[in-house]
Amino acid sequence: MPFTVTDVPHLPDGFTDNFTSHTIKTGEVTLHAVIGGDGPPLLLLPGWPQFWYSWRLVMPALAERFTVIAPDLRGMGASDKPATGYDAATLADDMAGLMTELGHDRFAVVGYDLGMVVGYALAAQHRERVTRLVVAEAIIRGITPSPPLLADPATNEMLWHFAFNRLRDINERMVAGREEIYFGHQFTSKVAIPGAIPQHAIDVYVDQLRDPAALRASFEYYREESFAEKAQALRDQGPLTVPVLAIGGQYSTGTMPADVMRMLATDVTEMVIPNAGHFLPEETPAELSKAVLDFLR
Repeated sequence: MPFTVTDVPHLPDGFTDNFTSHTIKTGEVTLHAVIGGDGPPLLLLPGWPQFWYSWRLVMPALAERFTVIAPDLRGMGASDKPATGYDAATLADDMAGLMTELGHDRFAVVGYDLGMVVGYALAAQHRERVTRLVVAEAIIRGITPSPPLLADPATNEMLWHFAFNRLRDINERMVAGREEIYFGHQFTSKVAIPGAIPQHAIDVYVDQLRDPAALRASFEYYREESFAEKAQALRDQGPLTVPVLAIGGQYSTGTMPADVMRMLATDVTEMVIPNAGHFLPEETPAELSKAVLDFLR
């Protein structure tokens, strides 16, 4: 799986001098990760429908104090895209295997959007390995009460893709060849300030999703029926005791991530980033970097 960070355009100045691409075999899949920096290991888990590139504006600041590992989850970016394994438990075990192969027994985790769900599963399944957990901008199916199908307009606008993504076949047929319409809408409608994510970055994500295997995987995260059941099973094993920072954007999930994590952990710090929408690593990278560094310090 040949891939380097130089294959991805529009990176911050000096990025390719300080970060390199790696492919790591973990069990049944080969995963891609971008790694750089020096210090204790810090795992950055991306959101949907993105991959490691979503962290590009945050990684340089974090790498001043940490060895930063930004992977593509299975199904994303340059990682393998198998037919199965898109439940949170398997995605979390992939990440544990990745860190084992890289030689990191204990590490901190930052997970955003889908990465919040995987980050929680990782911390719950591998309690002896995760030292601190930062999560942002997600609900956890099976833990968070499901909103009604016909909710208020703002909630519908934020969450309508959940039901669409869970469909079988018809969604892939409707989106194939129109990826820029469907996924582009996600990036333009869930930001606090129009144009906060530049078109060239949207193009990077959309181009990755033109691969039929990647498109299918992007829906499999939502189709996976065991998500709720496994989240409930992990909760029933007892709350997390590691410190947790739960972050929401003012114009997106707000305090919801903290509300969710208080049902799952005993030591939760709440934070809402002002003037931010859903895509925190790209809308407010400086504020997010500072929050993570302050918490991990």
